[in-house]
Amino acid sequence: MSAGYRENTELMIGYLGGTDNVTSVTNCMTRLRVTVRDESAVDEEKIRAMKDVLGLIHDRGNSYEIVVGPGKSRKYADQCGALGVAAGSGAAAGIKEGADVSGGSADATAPGADWKKNKNHLQKKKENGRVRSVLKLLGDIFVPLIPGIITAGLCAGFAGLIAQIVPDYDSIKFWSIVYNLLMLVNVSFMTYLTAWAGYRAAERLGATPILGGMLGMITSLDGIETISRLLGLYDAKNPLNSILRQGKGGVLAVIAGVFLLSVVEKKIRSRMPESVDVIFTPLLSLLICVIPYILVIMPMFGYVSGGIVWVFSRLCLSGSVIVRIVAGYVSAALFLPLVAAGMHHGMVALYTVQLQELGYITLYPALAMAGAGQVGTAIALWVKAKRAGNRQLCSVIGGALPAGFLGIGEPLIYGVTLPLGRPFITAGLGAGFGGALVMAAEVASTTWGPSGLLGVFVMTKGPCGAVKSALIYLAGLLIAYLCSFIITSLVYNGEELRPEEVPAEEPLSEPVEGEASAPLPDEREKPVFTLKRDLSGTHRTVRHGETIFLGEMTSGFEFVVKSVTGLHARPAGRLAEIARGYDCRITISAGEKTASADSPIALMNLDTPPGTVLTVSAEGRDARAALKAVKAFLEQTLQQSEKTE
Repeated sequence: MSAGYRENTELMIGYLGGTDNVTSVTNCMTRLRVTVRDESAVDEEKIRAMKDVLGLIHDRGNSYEIVVGPGKSRKYADQCGALGVAAGSGAAAGIKEGADVSGGSADATAPGADWKKNKNHLQKKKENGRVRSVLKLLGDIFVPLIPGIITAGLCAGFAGLIAQIVPDYDSIKFWSIVYNLLMLVNVSFMTYLTAWAGYRAAERLGATPILGGMLGMITSLDGIETISRLLGLYDAKNPLNSILRQGKGGVLAVIAGVFLLSVVEKKIRSRMPESVDVIFTPLLSLLICVIPYILVIMPMFGYVSGGIVWVFSRLCLSGSVIVRIVAGYVSAALFLPLVAAGMHHGMVALYTVQLQELGYITLYPALAMAGAGQVGTAIALWVKAKRAGNRQLCSVIGGALPAGFLGIGEPLIYGVTLPLGRPFITAGLGAGFGGALVMAAEVASTTWGPSGLLGVFVMTKGPCGAVKSALIYLAGLLIAYLCSFIITSLVYNGEELRPEEVPAEEPLSEPVEGEASAPLPDEREKPVFTLKRDLSGTHRTVRHGETIFLGEMTSGFEFVVKSVTGLHARPAGRLAEIARGYDCRITISAGEKTASADSPIALMNLDTPPGTVLTVSAEGRDARAALKAVKAFLEQTLQQSEKTE
């Protein structure tokens, strides 16, 4: 592990309030999911401004999602563990969602508290609705299972391709062994999916994890059908119509059962003598819960699961091609906002229900097109940025595109399309066409997780057969790429990407070294600075902290960054707005990197930690006024540490 990850992790933990404030850290493919004790101790602006951080999502009390990109999320999570931060959920550590665990003596909304804090607190409580909380809970449960889900699904996809490409594989020793090994891996996870879900749900809800796993495993055992027959709840002619059968209710029933288990276990433990707690609390908790779980929860959620499958079957597997086209387009077009809000993992319950009831997933192939829309939009922006000479944005897109092709969309979302606004919308509009195609062709997947080009190997279910389904999925990707590219090219003119071309002024005469220019007529309007020779050797610049007159011969200045946050998203956007208000070309350099001041993306990529020397220059009619405004803005926003010291 590189030293850079450790240093960045230590800095991140500090911005999160320190190791005492961070109760748990886990990760998904692209994000760190962090639970804290006191969210008032978290410095969100500094986290957003950190290197590697693509976005920060905080839409639930005491919980944060820090988007760092594929591969990096696990490395940061490992470093957090090495620093003593526990893995797992806040609930497992005794943190109740939304609870005030800061240890403060006053309620955040108590009379006399700061009105802005009251307002923010009430707004967050209002925004954290029940639906959002449920989706977040499902995400917390299933995120740690994603590696197993992906592995099992890929193995099933490869096995399906073997079965179609080599029809007599069972008579050929090599292919028979390969096929059976792949299916063993798949079955090892899918057979006991309810057990894994029960274990994770217990961790998240505060019950004993192994008891949750046992309750989940009971769901899949043959003994359920024996009990069903004895009670007259089993339909031997049509087992799928049985009121109670093996696997009835699936993971939804397990989550509900574990919730009951967590309530019962806590009540029993609160009354159980400590000397016998380890023996009788788990025994009584499971025995009390297993009867209502089998007789009430499993049948009830069996009908819920059946209803969900019925709805999606009517849409995704409708006999009407028009219905499937509309459903596919809308699903793919609206999926990106869920990803940006960090709520897309809540969809796993729908995937799981379909997988358990049907043996495949019809919704996921359409949703996987959303990432392809990002890729097509990013390519269109790259073309516009290249024509505009915006090398910084080209570099950002070039770095994020490989991950985008492989189905990892966050680098493009948070680094390119979402900051620019309209391209985020055009990406969804273009993705819808790919979603319409794959759903019209009834492409289905063996799992969820892999998308982009890697998703080809799991899109092997459906009436067309494994090979044709995979090819149709590829065609859907190409259509999403192309449509997003075209829509973005037509809708987004890219004016913000193009630096304004202004004829260069004639070179000014070189002043004598060390000579100060004459004071300007109105010192109230013309700032006073001290002139020094700039890096080009042609004009004079200003070094931060020195006093001079900014005369006609000045074309730039130097500024030393003091603020810890540097030029992150918000100040970069405001600075770009200021720059666009003047008839001149303003450039800012930091080391070997140079950015046009009217491009927030380029400014954000300058990398400006404390101590960075910014060289600001301007060419054009309003150069002097622009430099005055830019310097005033920099001193107002990037000197915060000096004012607080």
